[in-house]
Amino acid sequence: MTDQLYRDPTAPVAERVRDLLGRMTLTEKVGQVNQRMYGWHAYERTDGGHRLTDAFRAEVAAYGGMGALYGLQRADAWSGVDFADGITAADGARVADAVQRHVVDHTRLGIPVLLVEEVPHGHQALDGTVLPVNLAVGATWDPGLYEAAAAAVGAEVRARGGHVALVSALDLVRDPRWGRAEECFGEDPYLAARLTEALVRGMRAADVAVVLKHFAGQGATVGGRNSAATELGARELHEIHLAAARAGIRAGAAGVMAAYNEFDGLPCVASRPLLTELLRERLEFEGIVMADGGAIDRLVRLTGDPVAAGALALNAGCDLSLWDACFPRLAEAVAQGLAAERTLDTAVARVLALKFRLGLFEQPYAPAVEQPSDPRELSERVARASITLLAHDGEVLPLTPSARRIAVLGPNADSIAQQIGDYTAPQRPGPHHVTVLDGIRSAAPPDTEVTYAPGCELVGGDLSGVPEAVAPAAAADVAVLVLGGSSARSGDTTFDTNGAAVVTSADSAGMTCGEGVDLAELRLPDGQLALLDAVAATGVPVVVVLVQGRPHALPDLSEKAAAVLSAWYPGPWGGRAVADVLFGAAGPEGRLPVSIPRSAAQLPVFYNAKDHRYRGYVDQPATARYAFGHGLSYTTVGYEPPRLSRARVTPDDPTLSCRVTVRNTGERPVRETVQLYVRRLSGGHSWPRVRELRGFVRLDLRPGEEADAVFAIDAETLASVTRDLGLAVEPGELLLETGPCATETRGARLVVEPPS
Repeated sequence: MTDQLYRDPTAPVAERVRDLLGRMTLTEKVGQVNQRMYGWHAYERTDGGHRLTDAFRAEVAAYGGMGALYGLQRADAWSGVDFADGITAADGARVADAVQRHVVDHTRLGIPVLLVEEVPHGHQALDGTVLPVNLAVGATWDPGLYEAAAAAVGAEVRARGGHVALVSALDLVRDPRWGRAEECFGEDPYLAARLTEALVRGMRAADVAVVLKHFAGQGATVGGRNSAATELGARELHEIHLAAARAGIRAGAAGVMAAYNEFDGLPCVASRPLLTELLRERLEFEGIVMADGGAIDRLVRLTGDPVAAGALALNAGCDLSLWDACFPRLAEAVAQGLAAERTLDTAVARVLALKFRLGLFEQPYAPAVEQPSDPRELSERVARASITLLAHDGEVLPLTPSARRIAVLGPNADSIAQQIGDYTAPQRPGPHHVTVLDGIRSAAPPDTEVTYAPGCELVGGDLSGVPEAVAPAAAADVAVLVLGGSSARSGDTTFDTNGAAVVTSADSAGMTCGEGVDLAELRLPDGQLALLDAVAATGVPVVVVLVQGRPHALPDLSEKAAAVLSAWYPGPWGGRAVADVLFGAAGPEGRLPVSIPRSAAQLPVFYNAKDHRYRGYVDQPATARYAFGHGLSYTTVGYEPPRLSRARVTPDDPTLSCRVTVRNTGERPVRETVQLYVRRLSGGHSWPRVRELRGFVRLDLRPGEEADAVFAIDAETLASVTRDLGLAVEPGELLLETGPCATETRGARLVVEPPS
């Protein structure tokens, strides 16, 4: 065996880590837990390609290595990187290898660097595939499709030399006023957990490690205010906000990112109860904990000193920093007795273990990667599967050849920037995207006249364009009105130090969603509602398509729109997906991953609230405009009551099956998402929720066809949070409910008998 055990690929990882750690100086250890440098500062464009900067070389030399380099290939308005000076797909592997070669060849121990990339909904790099945003992924209710898309994107990242993907997955939309709603899979822990598993499996299939963002409770901040405190108790945290983390850890996530928000009086990155006692000890997580960008520097407000701030995060359980100035001073913290060197060693060991598990010591350079499938085709498939039909008069859709004149109107009809969401790189011009207008023009029969007018700005009160939209609408057989929001950033956007947009007025920025863009009022902007009123007044049938990153509060549109669809932010090829659904080439199969409110005043409106028998407001209903799980199709579907194989079980033997017969009673095929909810009627250690999603099955049914959706019920399905915050099947009476959404269910009673 070699005298450098850490170089021996046959040795156990723990032994390789121990050997390497024992050879390191304090400075080298500090270097391994730092991710201070922005990747776009590590290179510069030259006439012949790219060269490494002096700043990068100095950073490597200062610490005898580099733990991780963030965003080498990131491109966006905040970084200022675009096609003029950035790294394209053709250059990615070469530049990544140059970075790696310098670190390996110019340091004493030759420890490779982790290349960490933003992969929020596709690789945030020039020429990187853009997927629909997470909220659209949630609307697919299709983990298998998402796993394939994640694997395809992961292969792109790996081929360009990346090792670690930062992906939002753990946040839930508990308050849709929060600007980062688009980064969530929805409001429900079970749905988010299934999609988080799919994400991790897909990325791991491409040999990409995943760091899941954000731990924990960031979607539950007070008032939907970004980075604010939460009012979560421990039980709410366990019942709602840990399910996706548990699932991601089981699936093999390499890391989690500590959230910006405060939990129980402490910022998450400074919370030992959260990062060590809960994450490490209770959830048995062995991967890395990464700080969010600049979060450790914010701790100076607590400690009054940057050295103490770094020590506070390290002692809490943070292993790897991001962009901050405090962690690089951990050697001082050790010297001052603020942190023990063995605590630093523990963090370094986790970083090194990840590098060994990724095989970087044996193959530090970008591999030749076979693309498993076409990521762009998968992006379009995700977009198509996410489109949700919220309302329909049963007549106007799908569009038929009799619709000879189609007016396509609205501020989101012909804007790719407003279709792709936050955290996206600049897009190439030309045939690399399809807006809704493009999609309709391509899908319409050859003799169909398609006219277009934006009608109004996305936000603002200027209605001068409304008459220009009313005229073509009045002359049309149908008007497709594309409304919604925008997370589009530009060179004019002002940014905070962590890259969040600083928006003082949606009117001035043209943004209604995205990080840093929280809203108090969830209505569609006044100009859009005025446009809708004016077009509806012409008497032409109106189809509203919502391109949006959050669930906007919707008025009753039954008198104004013949159909309403939500497309979320469907990505660069989403326009083709929308057109396919409008013309019937594909049926609408999306289901809501969030409840759609009537107004911001009734929040919260999530479906799985505690069942306190609340009667509602006096001035307006307390129920959602459209319920979680809702989604219509172009046919009708009937459900029989669920049938259980057993009516009584015990905590030791809780297995049974639940069947429900579903029949397509209409004239078109359908892909139906059959949902299973558990409702506790009695028993348990906490007040029950109205109902909780615990399963879903997708059935493809031809006209007149029926089939059984079968759910295998087990301990995980029936488990609830116990008094000691564990998970167990508790005695009591339950109702197992099935149906097409959370408010249209039929149930069967199940008794969980006490242990004998």
